[in-house]
Amino acid sequence: MNVFYEEEGAFKVGAILADNDTSLQIEAAHGKRSKIKSAAVLLRFDQPALAAFVDAAQQVAAAVDVDFLWECCGADEFSFDTLGKEYFGHAPSAVESAALLYTLHGAPMYFYKKGRGRYRAAPAESLKSALASVEKKRLQAEQKQRWAEEIVAGRLPPEFTPLVSKLLYAPDKNALEWKAFEAACETLKLPPARVMAHCGALATPHDYHLNKFLFEYFPRGTAFDDAAPLGVPADLPLADVRAFSIDDETTTEIDDAFSVTSLANGNTEVGIHIAVPALGIVPGSAFEAVARERLSTVYFPGRKITMLPDAAIDAFTLAEGAARSVLSLYAEVNAQGAITGTRSRCELVPIEANLRIGELESVFNADTLAAGTIAHEFGTDLQFLWQFARHLQAARGKADNPEMQRTEYNFYVEDERVRIVERKRGSPIDKVVSELMIYANAEWGGQLARAGYVAIYRAQSGGVARMTTVASRHDGLGVEQYAWASSPLRRYIDLVNQRQLLALFAGKPPPYQAGDEALLAALREFELAYEAYAEFQRNMERYWCLRWLEQENVSMLDATVLRENLVRCDRLPLVIRVPSLHDVRAGDAAKLAVLKVDPWDLAIHADYIAPSLAPANVSA
Repeated sequence: MNVFYEEEGAFKVGAILADNDTSLQIEAAHGKRSKIKSAAVLLRFDQPALAAFVDAAQQVAAAVDVDFLWECCGADEFSFDTLGKEYFGHAPSAVESAALLYTLHGAPMYFYKKGRGRYRAAPAESLKSALASVEKKRLQAEQKQRWAEEIVAGRLPPEFTPLVSKLLYAPDKNALEWKAFEAACETLKLPPARVMAHCGALATPHDYHLNKFLFEYFPRGTAFDDAAPLGVPADLPLADVRAFSIDDETTTEIDDAFSVTSLANGNTEVGIHIAVPALGIVPGSAFEAVARERLSTVYFPGRKITMLPDAAIDAFTLAEGAARSVLSLYAEVNAQGAITGTRSRCELVPIEANLRIGELESVFNADTLAAGTIAHEFGTDLQFLWQFARHLQAARGKADNPEMQRTEYNFYVEDERVRIVERKRGSPIDKVVSELMIYANAEWGGQLARAGYVAIYRAQSGGVARMTTVASRHDGLGVEQYAWASSPLRRYIDLVNQRQLLALFAGKPPPYQAGDEALLAALREFELAYEAYAEFQRNMERYWCLRWLEQENVSMLDATVLRENLVRCDRLPLVIRVPSLHDVRAGDAAKLAVLKVDPWDLAIHADYIAPSLAPANVSA
């Protein structure tokens, strides 16, 4: 005698070895013996043989019309053997009964299980809904397959075109489009970005990195909405000075300029002139809204995303050839280089020239200063500013240390080719600009603090820099307070501080009060945005370093060990890990063989060859 029984939701068969009323000892067709409860048995049979029973029952089940079976069973709960008589028209055989159980059990949308061998037909509406759901899933599976095949073949389905960034940077893992895309990635054995490139949806790795940043920080794009023209005051006093700016050749947001004027008492007045967009960009205006949203200009090689639209920049940038509205800080300097007095005012200043660092360096450098002659229209002024900058540096307790001069790199991208130009920080030009900016920001920050006008300061103590609304010392710069106010065309914090300065010098109440939530929110959000923008710039500079290695077919690199397996490449702003590095210490030179450059992952794979004895062979 054999039994057909249910165990753990599955149907099984076995030969009875011993019948103990409440339990049975059985042996499966493959020889395994087990003990089952008698209540689990649904059928007992002698024929067909145990090995053939399941196949015979499933063959009969395959011919059962499930829809007709559902119509036959009515609305009440029923037992399988009762339904069997109605369906087959006779007392069913063991094979037929087992076939019916397979059918009922295998169609849960049609029949709800109510107990061992007992079922109830699903209500018509429930069945209709369940069948619609199954059909929907079938159609989705077919759609998913078609989309995945299209992608694998290198064709992006039209439905995916508006979803490219979302699929790459913030996919909805439950969306059918993502499941199809993921399936294609698995088939191609490529990461998502490479698959998009395979389909022609990404032209270059540059697009991938740029679009990722834009997706997160500029979801509505980088274009500006139309806004009413800016009103620029026309009744400002005109200063009797000749001012000039000093900037990189790519700078369009010219925030600062300088002037040097001899006074009748034998002293010299140094003017630091800062663009004053706060005159035209007022709280509540469209220009204010966009500056508040962006918080800073974003810089990266070959391009920038300005904080302000061109209309605002053009109205307030200190372009040469005209008098421009500025907030001026004048410092009277005696023959010994000491500051004997200061004054500040909002005015118009004639901008005589926009000097560019690349051209100026050839005539204004350490050698020409040592020779005592700067062959330039503003040579005398530059000579004086250099001396004044040295006094300012000494007053901060800082001294020149050539060994501590930081190397910077300028990136110039044109037609997908990049030039990387190395510059040593601490040149005479750098010193003049940086010292005058430090002085202006520290002096104006001090004036705001003494007057009780709240401002946003940059403080540093214990090596940790932070933004604060309390005037605090900046140990790194050696000043008692440092309020960013010298770049209002490029940083929102400077624009906020400039509003406070304008109110102070005009004798008006400050626009922002201590504890002002608008001020605190701007501080918090600026810090987050500024760091995110800086991280993006670093990533894009790394990208262009890798592109430069490919462009120049560089196979060997000289580097300096930082620690363990981390090295900094010589004459490139590129830090990489070299797992094969061994027997070296921090500061040691190392020669590397470039194995692979991957601009998609911003990665470079290199092997340690030997200590580097020769000068770096990588020229930017």
